[in-house]
Amino acid sequence: MPPAIRAAEARDLDQLLVLLRHLNPADPPVPPEAAARAWAALLAHPGVTVFLAEAAGEAIASCTLIQVPNLTRGTRPYAFIENVVTHAAHRRRGHGRAVLAAALSAAWAAGCYKAMLLTGSTQEATFRFYEGAGFRRGEKTGLIARPPG
Repeated sequence: MPPAIRAAEARDLDQLLVLLRHLNPADPPVPPEAAARAWAALLAHPGVTVFLAEAAGEAIASCTLIQVPNLTRGTRPYAFIENVVTHAAHRRRGHGRAVLAAALSAAWAAGCYKAMLLTGSTQEATFRFYEGAGFRRGEKTGLIARPPG
């Protein structure tokens, strides 16, 4: 049976933090107070939805959808998808694709004219995964700026 996909809620923070360790395992753990503040801000931010796949009460995949108001394209918003992750024990079963499908469906329902994501991966399998979920490479070029220091 496929996992349930839903918008994450305040009660999901602890499970989400465990799941996100599978995205960036080298990151230091976030202090609980800082995580709680960031999570509350994320949940309260207009246009942001964290999608969560769960099975047997466990968070197994997630992604964040950010919808941005826009003055071009007839004022249609655009979307970013970030922090796409599947628990290592649940990969290659369609759960990541399911949360991406939910995010894209929400973006299209909101009238977004495009959805974008970036990946730090250089693996061909990762590109094929995103293409299988509806993304195209080569249409735009992503650039990243980071703060100095």
